[in-house]
Amino acid sequence: MKSYKKMISKGILTLVLAASATVASAQFNVGTDIVSSYVWRGFKQIDRSPNVQPYVSYSVAGLTVGSWGSASTTGVINEIDLYATYAFTSSLSLTITDYNWTFTAPNQYFKYGTGTDHIFEATLAYAGSESLPLSASINTMFAGADKLSGSQDYSTYLELGYQLTDNAKVFLGGSVLDTPMYGGAGVSNVGFKVTKSIELSDKFSLPVFGVAGFNPLGKDAFLVVGITL
Repeated sequence: MKSYKKMISKGILTLVLAASATVASAQFNVGTDIVSSYVWRGFKQIDRSPNVQPYVSYSVAGLTVGSWGSASTTGVINEIDLYATYAFTSSLSLTITDYNWTFTAPNQYFKYGTGTDHIFEATLAYAGSESLPLSASINTMFAGADKLSGSQDYSTYLELGYQLTDNAKVFLGGSVLDTPMYGGAGVSNVGFKVTKSIELSDKFSLPVFGVAGFNPLGKDAFLVVGITL
């Protein structure tokens, strides 16, 4: 009987220690980017003014849940997205995103039924490796308001990236299917991104980045600069 009780005590202690380790490894994150304009997958958003793009997230045991948003300085853009990401490995992850960028009043955000503004997307992403820094992601909208043709369009975007140096990468992306969301099938997002940390003092540096690209599908070009706080 004593041996049995000891086994139960050890088992409970093991569970408590495991739970404590999980809680200890959990992380809360918050931050924001301030960008000169909002460009998404090669497409300029309606308002060309600077945007503030905050995020909050919580990560534990390979799972990250959070929210990302974008608000223009003129008030025209007011986007709030929710997402959940599970990392199978350090390089492979699956993300489910709930996009909402078309609501015009606070009470419309919680409308998930017929006529919803929300779009749900699944993303399978590979981050590459140190020996081959080639990244890839495929993003498919599987439910919600992606029905510009009248039925579910399953708009799909594929992007490849290659890390040239620690602070520079090139990318190539576009729509796989001929759907209205992207204005047809084709390459919409090709360019490069450069990051840099500007030292302001011995204890503080300001991360900045620049993105220059072209949208062959939309016959357009873009240049975005931003800072990360």
